[in-house]
Amino acid sequence: MNKFLSIIAFCILLHSSLVYAGEIKAGAARISITPLKQMWLNGYAGRETPATGSIHELWAKALVLEENRNSRIIFVTTDLLGLSHEIVEAVYKQLAAKYGITRSQLIMNASHTHSGPVVWPCLDVIYDFNLIDQATVVTYSHILTDNIVKVVNDAMVNLTGAKLYNGHGTAGFAINRRNLRDHNNNGSIDHDVPVLKVATPQGKLLAVLFGYACHNTTITDNNFLFNGDYAGFAQIEIEKNNPGAVALFLMGCGGDQNPEPRGTVALATKYGKELAAGVQTALIGTMKPVNTPLRTSYVNIHLNFRLFDLAMYQKDITGDNKYFQRRAKLMLEAYNKGWDVSRFQYPIQAVRFGNDLTILALSGEVVVDYSLKTKKEFAGENLFVAGYCNEVTCYIPSKRVLKEGGYEADESMVYYGLPGPFADDVEERIFKTIRQVLKNTGVKARLSK
Repeated sequence: MNKFLSIIAFCILLHSSLVYAGEIKAGAARISITPLKQMWLNGYAGRETPATGSIHELWAKALVLEENRNSRIIFVTTDLLGLSHEIVEAVYKQLAAKYGITRSQLIMNASHTHSGPVVWPCLDVIYDFNLIDQATVVTYSHILTDNIVKVVNDAMVNLTGAKLYNGHGTAGFAINRRNLRDHNNNGSIDHDVPVLKVATPQGKLLAVLFGYACHNTTITDNNFLFNGDYAGFAQIEIEKNNPGAVALFLMGCGGDQNPEPRGTVALATKYGKELAAGVQTALIGTMKPVNTPLRTSYVNIHLNFRLFDLAMYQKDITGDNKYFQRRAKLMLEAYNKGWDVSRFQYPIQAVRFGNDLTILALSGEVVVDYSLKTKKEFAGENLFVAGYCNEVTCYIPSKRVLKEGGYEADESMVYYGLPGPFADDVEERIFKTIRQVLKNTGVKARLSK
């Protein structure tokens, strides 16, 4: 009899495990990260006063997708210019200690709004802070870290059974800003709007993760009010159209892409609604199911800069351009202290949902060539290519952009306080690792003709 009961118990256990296999839980949450104190806005060197208020709230949002306790992916999106290495590492260490996640299971992203607060030391060469301002931005970074951990905890508490779906919309306001003079030939662009829908088994919408490749700079340096620019307005519109759902924006490879025309809050609102309409079209259209297993990969590589130009920094330190002078001070201090500034770390990450969807997460201000080339090399794979993931430390030019020169390849490095430009092998090194992380998650190259 005992043996018979044991067999029944084993069969019940086996059946329940088979039923559970492939199921997924999801939880989403958001938390305001609008500064409570007066702070400087980030992104434009021309501003000479701090923010004076807000147009709408800035948010950190979290989406947790859990196959089982050992198989999770956590997305964190923020209405900020970029996140620092310090913040990303602090968040990961706390979440790893509490939930046992690996580094490949956490993807953080910044919308790159130029109407958010300074997150030190991102673009710190722009500013010459006094002691009070410096303390304010550092304190904000500490509060931000705590808020990001809290919003992930809240999403974990909200975990419930879910189904995932994927679709694509379009939005047409992005142009290649390196070709502004010729509006009939906008150069390389990517108007795709990838959408991940998260709903309960009964069909209630829980969250929408969506992306677009365009600089979040519709509102320019004459604005002194905190806001999320077009990406912020898009999230507001999506949540208004879908009450109870959390909308999360994952910035694409928009390093050389601009909204056009630009310059006003009205235009940012318009583009936000256009992007939201692209998302809504995908949501009400025919979406394909996205299944498990969840497979993740994370690889950290080094990107090399060109040879250190001591003479240039010695000239710049006594020049009349304050930004070049500040960058030169950093470089000469490093040189005199024997610090290695010839390269820096660059993380590349991927998550694959069954054979249905792959999200590639690249850090920094990645130009659109990386998205277009990856989609071409892995034709047939349903790809969602994001930039501005994890830490945003500088622009990431392609080989083409590096050869052409200009702001994304060279001048921008001044404001990021880096030696720059990159060595000629930057694209080669990044794509070698893109192939590696995609292969690690089961993606095979299928070049389009």
